[in-house]
Amino acid sequence: MPEFQGQHHRQEQLLLLNRALEDGQLVPVQNLLAELKSADIAHLLESTPPRVREAIWNIIGKEREGYVLQHLNDEVRQNFIEQMMPQELADVVSELDTDDAVDILEDLSENVSNQVLLRLDEQNRAQIEQALSYPEETAGGLMNIDTIMIRPRVSVEVVLRYLRIRGNLPSNTDQLYVVDSKDMLIGSVALSSILTCDPDTQITELLNDDPYTIPVEMDEVEVSQIFERHDLITAPVVDNKGRLLGRITIDDVVDVIIEEADHSLLSMAGLDELEDTFGPVVATAKRRAIWLGINLVTVILAALVIGLFESTIAKVTLLAVLLPIVPSMGGIAGTQTLTLVIRGMSLGHISDGNKAYLMKKELAVSIINGILWALVIASLVYAFANFKNVDVSHLHLAITVGGAMLFNLITGVLVGALLPMLMKKLDIDPAIAGGVVLTTVTDVAGFFALLGLATYFFG
Repeated sequence: MPEFQGQHHRQEQLLLLNRALEDGQLVPVQNLLAELKSADIAHLLESTPPRVREAIWNIIGKEREGYVLQHLNDEVRQNFIEQMMPQELADVVSELDTDDAVDILEDLSENVSNQVLLRLDEQNRAQIEQALSYPEETAGGLMNIDTIMIRPRVSVEVVLRYLRIRGNLPSNTDQLYVVDSKDMLIGSVALSSILTCDPDTQITELLNDDPYTIPVEMDEVEVSQIFERHDLITAPVVDNKGRLLGRITIDDVVDVIIEEADHSLLSMAGLDELEDTFGPVVATAKRRAIWLGINLVTVILAALVIGLFESTIAKVTLLAVLLPIVPSMGGIAGTQTLTLVIRGMSLGHISDGNKAYLMKKELAVSIINGILWALVIASLVYAFANFKNVDVSHLHLAITVGGAMLFNLITGVLVGALLPMLMKKLDIDPAIAGGVVLTTVTDVAGFFALLGLATYFFG
């Protein structure tokens, strides 16, 4: 209920902002924005058309720009940072955590990024340059180097005194990491233990010497799976020698999970997961035109297959009515399997050891469903042919449609299972290209099976 009320409240605020902006009442807009947190302002910016978005951005105080930028998706953020001077960007970046600063700098050209780095103080620049040295979609690109490290041979009292002198803790701190003089990770100590045990207790007594560690080169999707599997809030990132480099926090992992979910959903339709809902018309049209062009090629290929059997369709005109059924059923069955396999691969469920079982299971499912629905459609076609008194063998017509249905359902499922695995080996994203290839195969195979069998029976 509170979540629904919060969403409803944000919608009301958006309406009030729009009305105030349309009336040119800037003071009420400033007051409304002052009440909102940075993440909510980012949500409002992503929920408004470009004209309103620019007006809201111009009213946001300079001191809040960085905190709003870190919550925006890449495409919307790019529009704003392209309008900012290097010094403005340096002021923004210097206020953010290292991982958030890196996200912004990675959206800039190399020239502008270097100009921004030169305007940072030496400590910030060194930290950010180190983080930028790791590939974007790895643990190194995801981690924050603002990490509290302590030595093993000290008491809890010493640690508490150090924390008081430090003054504040990095966000989402639940563990303090214990390292030796060379920053080699020894283990971790829960912050709750530090706060609740006797001050004279030695850190070695509280030490967890086997924390979940993340290799710096690990893919960010694998990182998210580890966090989900072990219910982690933070995890240390280490190099190949075991030296502590930084930590990954749950808020960044949630961003990865959302991006992956958006990617899986939108890629099926040929859309970028970072697509701006209210983006410019021309840019949006260009991106979608590419996908529509690819789809047109597949449709033409299917049409050419139909053209090969023009004489058969002319003899049995009822085939024109039945043509959409077979490829459609094969496409649906194949898409079910394709989606299941892509999801299994993204979750790390599918490996060389269980691929054979998966293929056998999907083949068995396709045969069962193929026989079931082949019998259903064959019966319907037989009854319909009798009702219409079609002047060809009703039994042969029913066998043609039923046989084609069985063949295409099995084909669709097998292709749906094999395609993602093959594409992964070829380093092609199956979420983007899988749907197009599957549709092409099921359309061509469906038409060919239906019209091929019809040609065999009816010449």
